[in-house]
This record gives sequence, structure tokens and C-alpha cells, in this order.
Amino acid sequence: MTSAREASVKAVIDGYQTLLECSERMLFLAREADWPALLDLEASYVQQVEHVSELDAQHSLAEAGQRRKAMLLERILENDREIRQRLAHRRDELGELIGTSQRQRDLQRAYGSGGGRVIPGSTRHDQGAS
Repeated sequence: MTSAREASVKAVIDGYQTLLECSERMLFLAREADWPALLDLEASYVQQVEHVSELDAQHSLAEAGQRRKAMLLERILENDREIRQRLAHRRDELGELIGTSQRQRDLQRAYGSGGGRVIPGSTRHDQGAS
């Protein structure tokens, strides 16, 4: 019975270790600004979180296991914090790009699509003299 308990405790700790490794890969991708790969990896990370959560709920850890879990969680949360900061920065960059694009579109609309057509000077003056 002890070996089954040890195996279940190991499975919980291994699950958190896997989460840490995944969060480290995600952090690497965020630092490299590889947003598509980060999003792909995030989907499997969420599945792993759900799996570890189920394991954790089924098995209680002794003090040593709780310390190890706490250390792993601390590192996971540190990675998560930096990933979120980088994502927020990217969101702000995209917001600026969208704003610039909207301003360009508005300018295009305001000045028309006449290709920068200029009214001849003599026509303007003739109309003002009437």
C-alpha cells in the first residue's frame, strides 16, 4: 500500500514538474516573441493544469511533498508573471498598430480617394471673385 501511495505522490509532483517545464518553454517563446507557438503550447498547458489539479485533489502530500509542490508552484507563477507582462506589452503594441491603421484609414476617408487631386488655382480665384 505504501508503494501505491508513493507512486501517487510522485505522479502529483511529476505533474507539477511537467507544468514547470511547459511554463519555461512558454516563457522562452514569449521572450522570442513567437506568439503563434506560445498560443499552441498554452492549449496543452491548460490541459496539463486540469490533469494535475485532478491528481492533486485525489492525493494528499506529506510535508516534504508539499514543500516541493510549493517550490514548483512558485517558479511556475514567476514564469506566468513574466509571460503575462510580455503579453500585455504585445497587446499594447498591437493596440498602437490598430490605432495607427485607423488614423490612416480616417485620413484616407477625409481626404478622399481622389488620388490627391488638386484644384487649379485659377478656378479657385475665379469662384471667389463672383
